[in-house]
Amino acid sequence: MIHSSAKIHPTALVEEGAIIGEDVVIGPFSIVEGTVEIKARTVLKSHVVVRGDTVIGEDNEIYQFATIGEVNQDLKYKGEATKTIVGNANKIREHVTIHRGTIQGGGVTRIGNNNLLMINVHVAHDCQIKNNCILANNATLAGHVELDDFVIVGGMSAIHQFVVVGAHVMLGGGSMVSQDVPPYVMAQGNHARPFGVNLEGLKRRGFDKPTMHAIRNVYKMIYRSGKTLEEVIPEIEQIAQTDSAISFFTDFFKRSTRGIIR
Repeated sequence: MIHSSAKIHPTALVEEGAIIGEDVVIGPFSIVEGTVEIKARTVLKSHVVVRGDTVIGEDNEIYQFATIGEVNQDLKYKGEATKTIVGNANKIREHVTIHRGTIQGGGVTRIGNNNLLMINVHVAHDCQIKNNCILANNATLAGHVELDDFVIVGGMSAIHQFVVVGAHVMLGGGSMVSQDVPPYVMAQGNHARPFGVNLEGLKRRGFDKPTMHAIRNVYKMIYRSGKTLEEVIPEIEQIAQTDSAISFFTDFFKRSTRGIIR
């Protein structure tokens, strides 16, 4: 079903059965193939490929030569029915690749809202990217990676399978991330190491001084107290009961399986 207000270039190929919403623009030489739904006001500039069981939300801008919902690169994948879901108001720049999920990984690769994926970003199968993230040029996410809200991944960085990156993290360019990164941390290097709290990012997002002070104290508990995580986590949970910003830490540790960067 194609909405009457949608604009589809004569050279674009849209497979029968695709759902194209109000005021969607599909530019020259783009291909929409499979059980695809593209919602209102999303723009495919040109030469964009969307395949498989893929849902793309409203108000997205997808630039030339991007590919969304293509078969993943997991050798275990045998064509099972899996999905790709993209939220609203994302900017997906040239040559970005976002691959569909796998049965083993939950079946869905998911992008949230208001994210910027710069040129040549790769999002592998079963990744979960939340909202307001920025992935700079050539950032690469292996399968099953989780990025929480407001994560910035510097250019030429790579993140290992199953890594969890907490909210408001800043990863410097060229980082190789093989373990989980707690919320609010600045990290960089090969392998990535912590370099303090992302205070500048928190200021830009309106965090007040008492909250930033509390976050910095938790950072010191994790990295400078000399205690093990098993000793520190109950103390952090107690602080989180009265400070909602610290709850990001407790949620993170519940999901962390690879150990944290040191």
